[in-house]
Amino acid sequence: MYEINKIPDDAPIQFEQLGTKSKFWFLNDRGQRVLFKQGRPGTGENWAEKACCEICALLDLPHAHYELARWKGQNGVISPTFVNKGFRLVLGNEILAGVEGYESEKTYRVRGHTVRLVLTVTGNVEVQMPPNCTVPNEFTLASDFFVGYLMLDALVGNQDRHHENWGLMIGPEAGLYLAPTFDHAASLGRNESDEARKDRLTTADKGRSVEVFVTRAKSVLYKSPKSEKPLSTLEAFIEAARFRKTAAQYWLKKLAEVSFLDIEEVFSNIPVSEASEEAKVFALKMLQLNTKRLLDTEV
Repeated sequence: MYEINKIPDDAPIQFEQLGTKSKFWFLNDRGQRVLFKQGRPGTGENWAEKACCEICALLDLPHAHYELARWKGQNGVISPTFVNKGFRLVLGNEILAGVEGYESEKTYRVRGHTVRLVLTVTGNVEVQMPPNCTVPNEFTLASDFFVGYLMLDALVGNQDRHHENWGLMIGPEAGLYLAPTFDHAASLGRNESDEARKDRLTTADKGRSVEVFVTRAKSVLYKSPKSEKPLSTLEAFIEAARFRKTAAQYWLKKLAEVSFLDIEEVFSNIPVSEASEEAKVFALKMLQLNTKRLLDTEV
């Protein structure tokens, strides 16, 4: 069972202004900077973040690590900084601000936020692979890891890969590295009520089924700046596969090698106080369906 870490009431804190949730940095007992992020009440953002973290580990995706936590009665997750000393995290909107016409001040409905543009930036030859990870022999550009991030989004139904939820790390002497994947709370149907979950799992109405629900997951990426609507999470991965086919095939092979028993164990380790049985069953059904949809994809 995953532990719910208690943060001392008097932990030295530094509030984080970025994003829409209550969050702050504090120093743990080892002097390490750790981010506490409070999930919004009435959502499953905390358990979804933890579950996605463990799924990343099963896929060998470079990722921010998350643990369940509580501070002054507020439930959330904690995540040790993945930015090494001397490095600085630069988010996608700051990176893309220099592109002519790019709407870096917005978060959503940014049509310039295309899969092609993001892969071009992360695939620049000056951008090195994420630190502290094993690089497959098949990979030649850091963007090959970003293809894996997009496969993860399609797998878990993450609808929040906007330009502040990916980035590069600038190191000493201006070295550039792709950041690990982070911030996956908008996944696994975490906003659905238990009543809605039960209905979708048992309904005879095909339009209300989980099978249809998973197809509606939208990314925050577009095919082109002229596109009217964003790509679905699966379409975003397929679009990435057009440019980085070998990487896409690698990540699909990794997914095929993951035992669903290991995924089920992830959810059995989430305390019932954090996720109801209905939430777990629904999330597992989503993962089962999305795994099939991904593995049935020809890239």
